[in-house]
Amino acid sequence: MRPDETYQLLRNLTSPVVAITSERDGKRNGMISDSAVRASIVPAIPRVSVYIHKFNFSHDLIFATGRFVMHLLRSDQFELIHRLGFASGRARDKLADIPHRLGKLGVPVLEECYAYFECRVVNVMDTGSSTCFLGDVVEVGYGASSRPPGMVMTAAYFRENLPPAWRQEYEAHLAAAQRFAAERSRPIQPVIWSDLA
Repeated sequence: MRPDETYQLLRNLTSPVVAITSERDGKRNGMISDSAVRASIVPAIPRVSVYIHKFNFSHDLIFATGRFVMHLLRSDQFELIHRLGFASGRARDKLADIPHRLGKLGVPVLEECYAYFECRVVNVMDTGSSTCFLGDVVEVGYGASSRPPGMVMTAAYFRENLPPAWRQEYEAHLAAAQRFAAERSRPIQPVIWSDLA
């Protein structure tokens, strides 16, 4: 097995690029993920799953509150991805200048997005370096933009059209995340989600 080749092949399995927002005790945060998928085929029981690395500030907020909002992004939202995905929410309020409102669950909903899904966590799975959060969708809506929705941003589209000035920074963040994950991916701890205990 050649790890680099395997990694490139597995990149074909990634989801759309999504913005994840969270909130705890008045502290809001937003981040970017490309590991969110539909987790139910039953129209009346909409669910999503998203993997959040433990080094992300959002991980702790979601784990503590059991709430998050997942936003599908438009293919023209590179600047939003840069603002939410290239810095830590521990250092600054990443949502300070981004139009948003609090949704039904008290979590920020971004005004500019393709669509959003307010989610309540119903189960979790430890993956070593990250946690897979399974969320019941409790509210759905569309962005408030007057622009046509366009295409949904995918990981492949993002990588192919990433502004050249951001490439070095993107690759440095990716390499740091891979180092973090490599050190923590083997020990996996069983977790019983509080609502299921």
